[in-house]
Amino acid sequence: MKVLITQSNYIPWKGYFDNIQQADVFVVFDDMQFTRRDWRNRNYIKTPQGLKWLTIPVEVKGKYYQKINETIISESGWYQSHLSLIKQNYSKSPFFKELFPWIETLYANAQFEYLTDVNVFFLKEICGFLGIKTKFMDSREFELKEDKTERLVTICKELCATEYLTGPAAKSYMNEKLFEEEQIKISYFDYEGYPEYFQLHTPFEHQVCIWDLILNTGSESRKYVSKNEAINN
Repeated sequence: MKVLITQSNYIPWKGYFDNIQQADVFVVFDDMQFTRRDWRNRNYIKTPQGLKWLTIPVEVKGKYYQKINETIISESGWYQSHLSLIKQNYSKSPFFKELFPWIETLYANAQFEYLTDVNVFFLKEICGFLGIKTKFMDSREFELKEDKTERLVTICKELCATEYLTGPAAKSYMNEKLFEEEQIKISYFDYEGYPEYFQLHTPFEHQVCIWDLILNTGSESRKYVSKNEAINN
């Protein structure tokens, strides 16, 4: 049983979906503190002038320690500006006419109060498009401890996990010994080696939101969300 536990991101890049597809269970770990100027509520699209942020406005004033799953969206019409920017910058992409109506429908149905709900809605719908069948769970379904690594180990134990999947940045803070004691293998993702695909504007950028891949490659996008081999610890 392979388990991925990480924070939700807004329309993340292809590597995020690669992570999900390698797991049997994906636990959305939004019990963590919301961080400003991060991927939780924003992501990049490509434009003729370079990269541009699509940002979901959220309530942050005076809420320094709020969790991601406590973060409230502050403007109800945010999705209209996002759709406008997507249309403006991707109208000439090969699969725009075919897939933009679907994207419009997703945004129209993503009118939730909390950021986590918006992110998870998009993640599940996009996984469906990409043919990813990983089970989604929420960290609020588990009894969590204070220590960061203990929280992860507890979730893995409750799921009877044999392998924990995580990004390379986790090496800097994770107590690997706690996993070893429970005989849970740790595998770190390697984000190198993704193939390039057609993009409207040069130079090529890997770390842009998933809409870029989908609108430029259509159903072929599943081939570019490639299953990289994790570097085993």
